[in-house]
Amino acid sequence: MTQQHSSRSKPLQTLIGGGLVVLALFLAWGASSVSSDAGYGGVGPNFFPWVVSIALLICGVLCMVHALTGGFRALEEGSGDERAHWKGFIWVSAGLLLNALLITTLGFILSCTLCFVLSVRGFKSSEGGLDLRLQAWIKDSAIGVAVAAPVFWMFTKLLAINLPGLTNTGWL
Repeated sequence: MTQQHSSRSKPLQTLIGGGLVVLALFLAWGASSVSSDAGYGGVGPNFFPWVVSIALLICGVLCMVHALTGGFRALEEGSGDERAHWKGFIWVSAGLLLNALLITTLGFILSCTLCFVLSVRGFKSSEGGLDLRLQAWIKDSAIGVAVAAPVFWMFTKLLAINLPGLTNTGWL
């Protein structure tokens, strides 16, 4: 790998920081078009987009400062393979696509759980540890529900933002 295209390349590191700054500005522009009317929890639907864009802007500026003052500090060599792991990519892509396809049918919690379970298969597959036993599917499903359900409840109950549910009760 040449120094120009290495992850240790200062121009590449500066470009990454600049890209993060540009992305943050686009997110801020999008957040400015979201209504700021406060919901049930006292914050409006534009609160999180603003938080994310500001955090991303700070990260981008810090990346650029590091790149311009000596490069990223303590950067380890990449641990990934030289080539893409297509089976893992297919698992993760299937999770994302099925989530988008089924979210209005299964509801947020179950579709996000399915996305989580399939993504875990993809990431473990790339490490050579793909486990297709029923026990692994159940464990990853339980973790997926444990992550997705509080997110769903926070958005629907605390922030009064409508997300698709499985039932009309607002709890699933």
